[in-house]
Amino acid sequence: MSALPAWPYPRLAAHRGAGKLAPENTLAAFRLGYAHGYRMAELDAKLSADGVAFLLHDDTLDRTTNATGRADALNWRQLSLLDAGAWHSPAYAGEPLATLAAVARWSRAHDVAINVEIKPTPGRERETGAAIALDVATLWSGASVMPLLSSFSEVTLAAAREAVPDLPRALLGDRVPDDWRERVERLGCIAVDLEHSLLTAERVDQFRAAGLRIAAWTVNDPARVADLLAWGVDTVITDAVDAIAPGKASG
Repeated sequence: MSALPAWPYPRLAAHRGAGKLAPENTLAAFRLGYAHGYRMAELDAKLSADGVAFLLHDDTLDRTTNATGRADALNWRQLSLLDAGAWHSPAYAGEPLATLAAVARWSRAHDVAINVEIKPTPGRERETGAAIALDVATLWSGASVMPLLSSFSEVTLAAAREAVPDLPRALLGDRVPDDWRERVERLGCIAVDLEHSLLTAERVDQFRAAGLRIAAWTVNDPARVADLLAWGVDTVITDAVDAIAPGKASG
């Protein structure tokens, strides 16, 4: 059995800031997750037209802002003027998009660990992986706990590794390929970050025997959270920040 790498992250992480209780990937969401006791948050980051790292899940602006079209078609000045809150509820009308830099300042001030999912707009996989890794290394320079980088794109993770080899990385997946050992070794990952229904106690044991840490997403049933943690999953990502108390998942 391989030795497990260090894992300085809490056992629960708030998905996109505060799940679905506030506009995802905004500072309002991170503040709400924090208010519910969460000390780790997951976020999605990509690049603007002029190379600024900002938070957005989708390839387009349509779902979560008052604009339409490719997320990387506008420069940051244009993106900063958009409404990223009204789509969620009137209470959040006017909430702006967040830069990765703003989240870094907030998270470091509040001692909140971060999982940065690198979510490149199609065609910008390598550029985005390298740029966001470099940004993370700069923005969290000197931090006691560096963000965990993750991505579904192996091209993106490879570029992040080339740019800043020392940052911790996790391979995201909604399936478990037969050659998962080779993939994580090639990318220098310390963890897999899997859709939770893929995990069984036996599969968790396999990953741990291979020297890998395990994260699971997106788990909103308290009983399922308890099972995953009991099996040895290291961090569970959840929307249910109001229903699953972090203090009850310690250990």
